[in-house]
Amino acid sequence: MAGDFSVGDHVRWNSEAGHVEGVIVKKHTRDVEFKGRTRHCSADDPQYEIKSDKTDHVAMHKGGALKKA
Repeated sequence: MAGDFSVGDHVRWNSEAGHVEGVIVKKHTRDVEFKGRTRHCSADDPQYEIKSDKTDHVAMHKGGALKKA
């Protein structure tokens, strides 16, 4: 499936500050609380926690927002 990533993959995404690169640290396939909000996830539509290469910031995105770096 397109946009299917694994823990350890190095990916790139577009943020408000421009393009960011990082490493996937967790793949969520069930709804999860993240930074005070419920993120809706499923096996068919997972979301990924990604740690930025340049900072300790952790973001969560759907696979459609990510590209392999």
